[in-house]
Amino acid sequence: MGKDLIIVESPAKVKTIKKFLGNAYAVEASVGHVRDLPSKKLGVDEKDDFAPQYQIIPGKQKVVSKLKEAAASASTIYLAPDPDREGEAIAWHVAQIVQDAGVPVHRIQFNEITAKAVREALSHPRDINEKLFLSQQARRILDRLVGYKVSPILWQKVKSGISAGRVQSVALRLVVDREKERRAFVPVEYWNFKARLAAGTPPEFEAELAKYQGKKLEIGSAEAALAAEAAITGQPFVVTAVTEKERKKSPPPPFITSTLQQAANQRLGYSAKRTMGAAQKLYEGLELGDSGTVALITYMRTDSTRIADEARDAAREYITEALGPDYYPEKARHFRSKAGAQDAHEAIRPIDVRITPADVKTLLPKDLFSLYKLIWERFVASQMAEARFWDTAVDVTAGPGLFKAKGQRLIFPGYLKVYGQEAGDEAKSLPKLDTGQELTLLELKKEQKFTQPPPRYTEASLVRELEEKGIGRPSTYAAIISTLIDRDYARLEEKHFVPSELGETVSDLLAEHFVKIMDVGFTAGMEEALDAVADGRTDWVHLLRDFTEDFNPTLAKAAKDMAKVKAGKETDVKCELCGKPMVIRFGKAGEFLGCSGYPDCKNTKEFDRAADGAVIPRERKAEEVASVGACPTCGKDLVVKKSRTGSRFIACTGWPDCKYTKPLSTGVPCPKEGCSGTLVEKSSKRGKVFYACDAYPQCDFAVWDWPMNEPCPQCDSKILVRKKTRDGELITCPSKSCRYKRAVGGKKDEGEGEE
Repeated sequence: MGKDLIIVESPAKVKTIKKFLGNAYAVEASVGHVRDLPSKKLGVDEKDDFAPQYQIIPGKQKVVSKLKEAAASASTIYLAPDPDREGEAIAWHVAQIVQDAGVPVHRIQFNEITAKAVREALSHPRDINEKLFLSQQARRILDRLVGYKVSPILWQKVKSGISAGRVQSVALRLVVDREKERRAFVPVEYWNFKARLAAGTPPEFEAELAKYQGKKLEIGSAEAALAAEAAITGQPFVVTAVTEKERKKSPPPPFITSTLQQAANQRLGYSAKRTMGAAQKLYEGLELGDSGTVALITYMRTDSTRIADEARDAAREYITEALGPDYYPEKARHFRSKAGAQDAHEAIRPIDVRITPADVKTLLPKDLFSLYKLIWERFVASQMAEARFWDTAVDVTAGPGLFKAKGQRLIFPGYLKVYGQEAGDEAKSLPKLDTGQELTLLELKKEQKFTQPPPRYTEASLVRELEEKGIGRPSTYAAIISTLIDRDYARLEEKHFVPSELGETVSDLLAEHFVKIMDVGFTAGMEEALDAVADGRTDWVHLLRDFTEDFNPTLAKAAKDMAKVKAGKETDVKCELCGKPMVIRFGKAGEFLGCSGYPDCKNTKEFDRAADGAVIPRERKAEEVASVGACPTCGKDLVVKKSRTGSRFIACTGWPDCKYTKPLSTGVPCPKEGCSGTLVEKSSKRGKVFYACDAYPQCDFAVWDWPMNEPCPQCDSKILVRKKTRDGELITCPSKSCRYKRAVGGKKDEGEGEE
C-alpha cells in the first residue's frame, strides 16, 4: 500500500504541511471547490426534493484527475479543507470523487497549521459532518433559485446581463436606503459656544457651553445666539464643581472576521476582499527566511472570541517577560462571544505570540506585515491589564450659561503599551482649579453649525451593519461587498458606498415585488434556519419547500407586474433640442440621460444627483467638445470622453448610430521586451486609473502613473512615470527596486536615489 494521503484546499497549505510531516504522507490540493451546480442551467430538480445536479467545475478536470490518481495509490485518505461550512462541502465533494479508490476516507480539521495541530487532527479523524454539508447545500440551492429565477426578470425589465442575489440584494438595499435617508434629510441649525479661560496658573483651557437657562443647549438661530452671547458676556466665570476620579479602560477582545475587516479598513484602508486575501496567506504559510514556510495566524473565518488555554498561557509569559508583571491582569481574560456565534473556531490570533511584528517586518510584503501587526497587537492587548486614566471634570457658570471642561491624563498605559503609548500620553491638561474660583475670560467664540445627514456606509460600517443585522456570515462579508462593486450596483467615493442609478433601480424594483427576499429580518431568519440545518434541528428539504411556496407565486407575479424601465427611467429634465423629457438609460459604460424622443432625437448627456436626489445634467467639458480627429468609420468628429470609472477614451460624436471608440493613447511604446504595443489609459471597476499595454491579454504590462518615454538613468527601465506625492509632482522610476526620482521640471541628470 502507498502513503496516507492528505487533501487540503490550497497549494500553499501543501508546502506548509509537507515541511513538518516530511515524506510520511502524500499531500495534494483540491484548489478550492471541485464540483458545483452547472453554470448554464438551474441544475436543481425541484420536483425531486431539490436534488442538485453537480458537475466538475470547468477547468478543474486536471485537478480531479490528479486527486483520483493520488487516491488510487493511498492506504487512507484524510480530507483537510478549511474548518467551516464551505470546507465541509469541499470535503464531501472530494469524497464523492475519490470513493472509487476503495480506501478509508476520514475528515480532519485544524484551526492553525502547525505540526502539533496537524498531528493532533490526524490522531482524531472523524466522519464528514453531513448536517453541516447539507446546510451549505441548502444555502447554495437557495442562492441558485433566487439568482437563476429573478435575474431573467431583471434582464427583461431593466438591463440585459445584470443579476440578483439573495443576500447581496439585501446589502444593496441597506446602501440604497441610506442614500434615500440622506436625500430626505433636512438640516437643522444650531450654535455652539466655547470659552477660552485662564486660571491663576497655566495652562489656558477651553470650556464648552452645555446648558443655557437651566436647559440642555438648544440655540437654533443667529438671533438666539446673539441674545445668549449678550447674556453671558460681562458675567463672571466661576468654577462651580470640580470632580476628579480614576477611570479604567479594558482592552477589546481579539479579532473575529468582521472586526478584523473593519479595523483593516479603518486603519490600513484595506477592502474586505484584500483583508481576507492577506489573512488567507498568513494562515496558510509563508517563507520566513531560514525558518522556511511558516503559518502565522489561526483560521480567519470565525465569529468567536474564544482563545485556547495554551495561547492564553503563551500570551501571559510573553507579556510578563517582555513588558513586566504589572502589565498582566490579576485574572486571565475571557471574552464572551455574541449570541448565536459559531464557537467551532478560536478568535483570530498569532499562532506563536513570540513571533513579533519586528521579527517578520523584513520578511513579509508590506500588506501582509501590516495585517499581521494589526492581529498580533490586538491579541496581545486583549490579554493585558487595563489602562488607567486620571479624569478631571469642571463646571463653570457664567450668568445663564453652564460651561463644561474635561481633562485627561494617562497614569498607567496597561494594554495601550503594546500600541506604543506611555504614562503621560493622551494628556489633556487642566490647571489646578477650586470650587468658587473666578476665571478670566480670554475669548468667547460662537459657531453656527447644521445637523448632518446619516453618513454613507464605508466598507467597515457596512460589515458592522451586516453583522449586527445577522445578514450573511463571516465567510461571506467580503464577497457581498465585492459583488456590489463588480455588478456596478454601487461605487466607492472617498471610501464611501454610493448606489448607482442601476443599483437603486434594481433595489427599488426588488423591494416592491420581492418583499420577503429584500426584508432584512427575513434574510437574517434564513441564516438562523441554515444554522438550524447544520445543528440537525431543521430538515434542509423542508426549509427549501417553505421558501419556494411563497417564492414561486411571487416570481410569477413579478414577471407580470414589474415596471419595465429598459427604455428609460423618467426624469424632470427636458431635452434642449426637442423639448421632450429625458430619461435615465443604462448602457454598457454606465447610466446616462437620453432623449425619450429617440430615435428621432439622439441627444444624450451625463448627469449628477443633487443632495436631494434631483437629476442635474452635466455640462460637457471643453475637451469633450473639441474634435481630436475624424471617425474612421463614419467620418464624424472624434472627441475625448470620460468613462464612468474615470479613464478617458476617444469616441465618435455620431453615437449611438456609430459606436466607434478607442482608448486614449499616451503615445509611449510598451517597454516590455519584444512587445510592439502602446500604453493606453484604462481604469478598474473601482475607479482607479492606470496605464496598460493595448496588446492585452498578450501583454500584461501596466503602471499606475502617467508614463513618459524616457529611460531611467539609474536602472534598465525604458520608461519613467509622472507621479503625484505629498512632496508634489515627481518623475520617478516605476521599478520597485529603483529609487530614482526628480521634481517635475528638474534636470535629467539631477536625479538621486534615496538613501
